[in-house]
Amino acid sequence: MEDTKFTIHDAISGLWTKLDGWLDAIILKLPNLIVAILIMVIFYFIAKGLKKFAHKVLFKRVSDESIKQVLSKLIYAIVLLIGFFIALGVMQLDKVLTSVLAGAGVMGLAIGFALQGTLGNTVSGFMLSFQPKVRIGDFIDAQGNIGYVEEIDLRNVTLRQPDNDYVIVPNKIFAENPFTNYSWTERGRISVSCGVGYEDDLEKVENLVVKIISENFEQRANEGVEFFFTEFGDSSINFMVRFWITSQKPKPKYEAQHKAIKLIKKHFDEAGINIPFPIRTLDFAKNKLRMEPQEQQSNSEEKNNNQD
Repeated sequence: MEDTKFTIHDAISGLWTKLDGWLDAIILKLPNLIVAILIMVIFYFIAKGLKKFAHKVLFKRVSDESIKQVLSKLIYAIVLLIGFFIALGVMQLDKVLTSVLAGAGVMGLAIGFALQGTLGNTVSGFMLSFQPKVRIGDFIDAQGNIGYVEEIDLRNVTLRQPDNDYVIVPNKIFAENPFTNYSWTERGRISVSCGVGYEDDLEKVENLVVKIISENFEQRANEGVEFFFTEFGDSSINFMVRFWITSQKPKPKYEAQHKAIKLIKKHFDEAGINIPFPIRTLDFAKNKLRMEPQEQQSNSEEKNNNQD
């Protein structure tokens, strides 16, 4: 029993000795720890300042905003990494740093397999930043995600939809799938569809519509108003008119369609051209309808009730 107590006492004594040694080490390393923390804080503000300076001054001549953002963030990350290495040196953890770098190759391979989707987005984001096909402010459609490009980083593209909702799209979607950039060209073509009655003069309709559009929407060289009758509808002969406008965003297209529809309707009314609405004709053929007076119908109902 005494041996057991003696063993427990030795264990507790050894534990306190260890803790006392650790406490002494912490106290000895405390100034280094404080200096290391100060170094990280200082380098954080340096990195933040250099990021803003690079974006506004160093990369001032770079016209593409997305390239500015990516390069500025890269400088920010490099400065923070330098501060981290210096802090490790102050803490006298050079051996730990050497071990970490030695194992980085093996860990990098494992992380590469585990995070291949994330790494793919990062590489795609870096490629997108240096491609002029996608720029900050462009209006694009990426696999059904429609909106204005607000930001391009190393993982995602942030889109602001016309209703002011934000969509985060992974960069791989842009790198591996087709997308539409409506802001890439200054001019765009829109179409307006309508229908006229079967009794109307189609030649007159075509000439009038082409004249209306040509007078109200400027058409440049190699452009023009195109008019096509498209089908015999249920109650009208339908047509489509196509013309060019200056538009890199959706709103001007809606405004042009709105204006064209009002002009067509106004001039059709003045010219006596009919825009029919759908009509359904019911043909009973040889079927006969029999209408009974209300009094006779009442007597028939009473007779049927008496029989019951």
